[in-house]
Amino acid sequence: MTTLRTPAVLAATCAVLLASATAASASPPRPAPPSITVTESALEGVHGTSPDATVRNVLTVTASGTRLRVRLSNPFGDGPVNVRSVWVGLQPSPGSPALTPGSDHRATIGGAKTAAIARGAAVWTDPIPLRVRPGDHVSVSVYAPGAPVDDHTFPPPETDTPGSFLSAAAGDAGSDVTGTAFGEFRPGTLWWADAVSAVSAARGTIVALGDSITDGYNAVGGGPRWTDVLAQRIDALPPGRRLAMANAGISGNTVSVQPNPYDPTGQCCGPPAPERLDRDVLSLPGVRYVLLLEGTNDIGGGTYAPPAPARQVIGAMRGIAARVHRAGHRIVGATILPMCNTAGSAQERTRLAVNAWIRTSRTFDAVLDFDAVLRDPDDPTVIYAPWRYDCYHPNATGDLRLGRSIDLSVFGLPATR
Repeated sequence: MTTLRTPAVLAATCAVLLASATAASASPPRPAPPSITVTESALEGVHGTSPDATVRNVLTVTASGTRLRVRLSNPFGDGPVNVRSVWVGLQPSPGSPALTPGSDHRATIGGAKTAAIARGAAVWTDPIPLRVRPGDHVSVSVYAPGAPVDDHTFPPPETDTPGSFLSAAAGDAGSDVTGTAFGEFRPGTLWWADAVSAVSAARGTIVALGDSITDGYNAVGGGPRWTDVLAQRIDALPPGRRLAMANAGISGNTVSVQPNPYDPTGQCCGPPAPERLDRDVLSLPGVRYVLLLEGTNDIGGGTYAPPAPARQVIGAMRGIAARVHRAGHRIVGATILPMCNTAGSAQERTRLAVNAWIRTSRTFDAVLDFDAVLRDPDDPTVIYAPWRYDCYHPNATGDLRLGRSIDLSVFGLPATR
């Protein structure tokens, strides 16, 4: 039997069909921006046990974002880190424990206010309703009395300094917005908090994997680390072109798997780069580029390890690059800075051989010739004196030159200086 349609029914049907066609032709809704890593401070070892006190960590973010999450890690402890509370807020000044009124939030982990972080494990907090901009200081107050202290400790740069405060009295002081419960700033010391992510319009994150030169060891003279200089340059770009910067430098770290030259326990300087690559780089949200600057400690050697040959350093770099590529990321290699080794010496020959390989092997997607930027034109075995802190490390002026020398086009950004 045929169904007859009245004019009113036909008109309604046409309207529905027209609306459906219009909806189908419209652009699909834009997906929400993904989470990226907006700051990092790679942990180096475990040193002691936490007192009955609260640590207020300070980390500086390098991109705008919302819905912050904090990672707490226990990679080295011989037992669990029993976290009784975590509070996350904003600090107007990194040198003061006082927080912006209304910014301090008690964080949850999987919906719970407490967590047990097993040995070798890490946890992320649930999203926290905070909005940050580049250069903002995020406080992460953790109360975990009696826990092994997985930390990051180093002689810090003079600006944008990571660090922490420790409460003077026993108990949980995470909710203290005034900061009166806390003692003096401890520059360069962080406990458990090793990364912060955020939902961001930035295109992703650059992770700088390195040793003390990346860590900012004694970058004295009034300026930031070279990674911070790079972050500031990127922050000046239009919002849709930006990338965040994460610093995974650990002083004394080696690029190859070997005994640490400076500490037989290995607790000073983090595991060798291949062993920490997953935790400190590949596991982070939003990674797009890795910037590798390591090898100085391998080539230099020390009391507990002889100088490494070029094949060892090159093999480690090749393996790291292959793993980064398998993860779907790009990797930029930087040449090794002058080390005050005598011209013609075995260590200087090794450094030159490694640098020649970095420049010519095409293992990396791009190369930054940091050696050429900082070497003394009259003696290429040393860093130019006005830019040098010591034989291995640039000062703040040297870091400024490194940060400004980087061609942003290696990260798919406008090529500006």
